[in-house]
Parts: sequence; C-alpha cells; structure tokens
Amino acid sequence: MRHASLTIINDEHQALAAMLRSLSMLLAQSRHEQKMPSFELLRAMLFYIDEFPERLHHTKETQLLFPRLRERCPDLVPVLDALDADHAQGEHAIRELEHALLAFEMMGETRREAFEAAAERYINFYLAHMGTEENLVLPAAEKHLLPEDWAELDAEFEANRDPLTGHEPDQAYRPLFTRILNMAPAPIGLGS
Repeated sequence: MRHASLTIINDEHQALAAMLRSLSMLLAQSRHEQKMPSFELLRAMLFYIDEFPERLHHTKETQLLFPRLRERCPDLVPVLDALDADHAQGEHAIRELEHALLAFEMMGETRREAFEAAAERYINFYLAHMGTEENLVLPAAEKHLLPEDWAELDAEFEANRDPLTGHEPDQAYRPLFTRILNMAPAPIGLGS
C-alpha cells in the first residue's frame, strides 16, 4: 500500500518540476524570439514557488518527515541535514530570484542574462534537491517508518495540498492559480 504522504510529496514534486521546467522554457522562448517574457506570468510563477513549495511543502518535510527519519535511520542524518539546509536557504534563494526578475523588468535587456543565469541555477538546484529526496529519503521512509508515523504524516500532508496537483485552491489563492493556468503554456497551463 502506498502511503498518502508519499503520494502527496511525489505529486507536489512533479507539479513543482513542471513549473520550473515551464519557467526555463518561457525564458528560452523569449530569448529565441528576441522578445521580453511575460513578467506578469514570471512573477506569478515565482510567487507560487514561494508560497507553496517553500513555505508549505518544505515545512512539512522539515518538521514532520525528517525528524522521524532521523530517529529511524541514523545513517541518513547527513543527507537530512543537507536537505534541511537547502530548505532554510530556499526562502533567501527565491527572494534573490524575485529581485533579479524585478531588475530585469525594470532595467531591461541589460539584466536579462543575470536573471536567466539565476533562474537556471535555482532550477538546477531545486531539481537536484527533489531528486535526493525521491531517490534516498522517500525509499528510506517507506522502508523504516512505523504505522503510527504514517498515520500522523498522512493526516498532516493531506491537510494542505498544492492546487497544481489537482486540488481546489483556497479562495484567497484562486486568482493566482487562474492567472497561472490561463497564461502559462503546457504542461502547467492552458496558454500558448
């Protein structure tokens, strides 16, 4: 039986990976077409990353999943410490990326390269981070956590789910997700 929290983590990782890859595709397309990207869409995408993965997803991993794994899998502690350090640094990293986007929007073409380089570093960092979780942490959790661990984890992870995984967004976030879905190209949205 697959535990709900593992399914939720994988679904949220897939949604975030799709968002990150879409961000990269949008930047490559705008550069290829020698046009400015949609700054409104880029801002919405970065805001989503800040609000959901950075604040909710990481918090659940750091506060709920990782402490149990530290108890049950001492060999995994260095990996968990590195992932926690990534989580702690994530909020700062997204702020830097948002600032680089603002500089690109306000200063124009002279700031494109800096933003694109920062975006690619962030995307590569995040994809590698999720890969470590999926390849090392989640299999260890599946093997070593106890039924009582899973009962609590499943309840907590089901409490707030990412709307990009097919769940209805909170009323306050509905305009954000509508904007992203209508403006972003597939695989995230319905835009061209």
